[in-house]
Amino acid sequence: MRTKWSSLASTQITVFGGGGMLRTVNLPRPGAPCKISPRGVAMIMRTVRNQPRTTREDLVNDLKAAGTIVTKKTIGNTLRREGLKSCSARKVPLLKKAHIHARLKFANEHLNDSEDIWVKVLWSDETKMELFGINSTRRVWRRRNAAYDPKNTIPTVKHGGGNIMLWGCFSAKGTGQLHRIKGTMDGAMYRQILGENLLTSAWALKMGRGWVFQHDNDPKHTAKATKEWLKKKHIKVLEWPSQSPDLNPIEN
Repeated sequence: MRTKWSSLASTQITVFGGGGMLRTVNLPRPGAPCKISPRGVAMIMRTVRNQPRTTREDLVNDLKAAGTIVTKKTIGNTLRREGLKSCSARKVPLLKKAHIHARLKFANEHLNDSEDIWVKVLWSDETKMELFGINSTRRVWRRRNAAYDPKNTIPTVKHGGGNIMLWGCFSAKGTGQLHRIKGTMDGAMYRQILGENLLTSAWALKMGRGWVFQHDNDPKHTAKATKEWLKKKHIKVLEWPSQSPDLNPIEN
């Protein structure tokens, strides 16, 4: 008896028996053959690597143009098999070159700071509670631990809206006072909020001597009158790079 491999060598063999009889036998296999060739897989991986926001439908159309007909489910299975998953794109501040240089300078200056130094920082921020805001979500194909790769994020800018605004602060020792802001906050109102809440919070949290206050570069925060008020109260302020809410733990 002789055995000869057919064109589907991985799945079938043709067995020649006596008397000229032949029989085709199916061999066991792990599953259906892949509909996308290795070249096609390389093409879609190259596409999502360069454009992570590419949709499955876009990839279906690309393969169709190359002569391969597949479904969106097949595309998703292929990408997951290659180690990618569909995730919501993270929103990050819109950075210009000046912002990038300032952030890098800040990081280098504090690179070797000890934990004891950061324990002394009292972080603060204002936030608006958007009850009717529209939070659009975009998804990207990315690998694990690549959430903040620039290709996998969506730049954002500050915008208004909402009907409840709050000021709050915290440190490594706990949370400070929470103040509801009524009306439009200006420099005078901001200094009033600090006067009613900042020192009281620092005392309640037992920040001790040498603690440092952090707030961003909002014009109300950097106004001359605000700087003079902080100086008069002997409050040391942490120099802060613009467009860097992601560096502030209270943002989380």
